[in-house]
Amino acid sequence: MPKSTEPEGGSESDANLFKIGTFFLFWPYLTNPIYRPANVIVPMKRSVRPLISILLLVALTATLGCRIAGDRSRAFTVSTQSESSRALIQPPPIQNFNSTLLKFASIDLGEEKSKLEIKRMLEMDFDSQGRHRNFGTPRRFNRHDVKSRSSNGLSVMLRSPKFYRYRLDFRRILQLWARKKMFQPDIMMDLVRLVKVPIDIHHGFMSSDKKYKSCAVVGNSGILLKSDYGPLIDGHEIVIRLNNARTEKFEKSVGSKTSISFVNSNILHLCARKEGCFCHPYGGNVPMIMYICQPVHFMDYLVCNSSHKAPLLITDPRFDILCARIVKYYSAKRFVEETGKALEEWGSAHDGSMFHYSSGMQAVMLALGMCDKVSIFGFGKSTSAKHHYHTNQKSELRLHDYKAEYAFYHDLVKNPQAIPFISDKFRFPPVVIYR
Repeated sequence: MPKSTEPEGGSESDANLFKIGTFFLFWPYLTNPIYRPANVIVPMKRSVRPLISILLLVALTATLGCRIAGDRSRAFTVSTQSESSRALIQPPPIQNFNSTLLKFASIDLGEEKSKLEIKRMLEMDFDSQGRHRNFGTPRRFNRHDVKSRSSNGLSVMLRSPKFYRYRLDFRRILQLWARKKMFQPDIMMDLVRLVKVPIDIHHGFMSSDKKYKSCAVVGNSGILLKSDYGPLIDGHEIVIRLNNARTEKFEKSVGSKTSISFVNSNILHLCARKEGCFCHPYGGNVPMIMYICQPVHFMDYLVCNSSHKAPLLITDPRFDILCARIVKYYSAKRFVEETGKALEEWGSAHDGSMFHYSSGMQAVMLALGMCDKVSIFGFGKSTSAKHHYHTNQKSELRLHDYKAEYAFYHDLVKNPQAIPFISDKFRFPPVVIYR
């Protein structure tokens, strides 16, 4: 018979300790069982029991410590990632603008003159408009009028119903435009609705709040003649060209695609002299967007709009004022920094009330509000390049401050938060300038 496993002369407690000790001895080998005869028992000496218990306790403590450390490490990693995420979504620091420059740029030196001109236009006083009066008077409509005889036999001109309709429409649209002429920094977020939606509807597309994926604004600088940007320009979804600059024979440098023709109202005023008010160098189906230089040009708009197949849109006056303030801010800032003169002397250096942003600057602003990505071509000058790639114009117009506008374009690329007057809610798209 096998011998009893209970030690001789031992108490019941000693027997229990012996069983516990035997279990802990074999515990490490449970995962790799060793087959022994059933009647073989390995005795354990009492002197070894405390040492093994201590080792087991140390192992257990180490295991628990590693798990806790791992949990803490994971918690730290999550916390770090959370802090990093919070850092990424933090808004950019608020730009501190020069309050004196902001106030100065907010003053329109030509406002009083403009109000007086609008008042006279609403009273249909075209004679005070100098060289423009002939294009607002009945002489433009003489071919629609009929001759008659007065009681004394003299020939008189009877104004046609079409002339009176233009007069009424002119007053209505000018009044509406004048009422909207105010500063509104949020106007940039309305450009999709004001401009893109009407163009999409014209092309038969469903109107949407989505912006164009990419837009190229093509300036008229002669530096384009040294480039081969034509294919790159045409690769954009939307190509905006300025003031009817022709593309024929320049396709390699400026491309051939035109999606929007952006002009100032002086261009349309010249077009209105042509038969049928022709003003479509890119084709009659290309939409035209125009900003008003003089209120009298609304008459040109009314006369020409009837002959346009594509939309002929006028920029919102709130958008015009925003552009004017931004350009004046950069111009005044540059004037003070480069000359060291007082702000009060800025007007005499920049034709005062005649100072104005360029068509290119406002076209870029338009693209910022309508496009997810904006590329700028043909902005800048060189002593070895013509002023315009398509004309023989020698110099710039004094009423524009092109250097100030270049500083604005630089901030568009590098630091858009430095641009004043635009609402903090507006998100600038990425901008690339090709020179």
